[in-house]
Amino acid sequence: MNFEFFIAKRIIRSKDYKSSISAPIIKIAITAIALGLIMMLVAIATGVGLQQKVREKVSAFNGDIIISNFDTNFSKDSQNPISINQPFYPVFEEIPEIKHIQITALKGGIIRTKTDFEGVVVKGVSTDYNWQYFEEFLRAGRLPHYGETLNDEILLSEYISNRLGLKIGDKVVTYFFDDESNDRPLRPRGFTLVGIYNSGFQEFDESYLIADIRHIQGLNRWEADQIGAFELFVTDFDKIRETGNKVYYNVDSTLDTQTIRDKYFSIFEWLDLFDFNIALIIGIMILVAGINMITALLVLILERTKMIGILKSLGSSNWSIRKVFIYNAIYLIGVGLFWGNLIGIGLLLAQKYLKLFPLNPNTYYVTEAPVYLDPAYILMLNAGTFLLCLLMLLIPSYIITKISPVKAIRFE
Repeated sequence: MNFEFFIAKRIIRSKDYKSSISAPIIKIAITAIALGLIMMLVAIATGVGLQQKVREKVSAFNGDIIISNFDTNFSKDSQNPISINQPFYPVFEEIPEIKHIQITALKGGIIRTKTDFEGVVVKGVSTDYNWQYFEEFLRAGRLPHYGETLNDEILLSEYISNRLGLKIGDKVVTYFFDDESNDRPLRPRGFTLVGIYNSGFQEFDESYLIADIRHIQGLNRWEADQIGAFELFVTDFDKIRETGNKVYYNVDSTLDTQTIRDKYFSIFEWLDLFDFNIALIIGIMILVAGINMITALLVLILERTKMIGILKSLGSSNWSIRKVFIYNAIYLIGVGLFWGNLIGIGLLLAQKYLKLFPLNPNTYYVTEAPVYLDPAYILMLNAGTFLLCLLMLLIPSYIITKISPVKAIRFE
């Protein structure tokens, strides 16, 4: 049997240990570790969750990388078409990091009802469109079906439909400007509303209407092989800059490429601040937990000074006695981590499935605090907290080497 572990176990199970002077300090140390772990779990889960959720919403409306013509302005309108016949479409064989490519086109329009009107950006999509994100955003109806023949089904945001009093099945008359016609400057198109979405991203929800790309091709008098842009999705968003550069050097010089990190620079700069905030919270929480454990260990050592003196007089080495208290501290850290994981993961699961804490979408782009749970980061967080607290305890345990057996046995 391990001698040091045996002594540590006897100390932990001792009734005097639970009613001693150090008992409240030990409870505070355990509570500090548990609270610290809860704070770290919440910070990582919600911080990373918010980053991923906002990125997914931006990608849903733009893709990860956009290939388009060089325009002379920054309007949300595909003014200069590009040919669909590109060597990288439909599969970008030169860059395996690209997992999907889809064609789109944008055109500004005005929805007109009997009592009101609203400006929109009509986004034309085709059969290759990735509906993955809009399946999550869908609030009523269904997603449009765009097949071989042109149809008038559209997907509209809940924000616009509420403002105009539109519901599933309604006819939506949209007017488009025609620069080439002096007689009819506005060209109407009748659509049928089949689905209503709510992404929670106000900047997009108040603008976008999803329709068949062939409507825009007809309105702009484009050929069937002319489109507004290609939207590319990457396998690893963390490497989007490197992938974006590869795309830029692998497309024709007449085409422009832009990542959504560059297009929505301010949003992603704001999201990057979460990495610093998370690191700061983790550092502070581990420091607080470590200081509390150091205090508890020092009190335990002072409380067991006589025992230390007796063990030294019986021939125990300093390191052997230090191990007794380190084993004791390991137990306390383990108790704190157990309760921290139990409460922290419980709170995160409650938020994930019950949506307990709402957020203002105008500020955070989401309607509730998103939660990202991954066993890998939970294990790493526990292991890191455990090891750092343990390393911090090696320093105060050094005080045992300074205790004299004679003075310790006489210690009152």
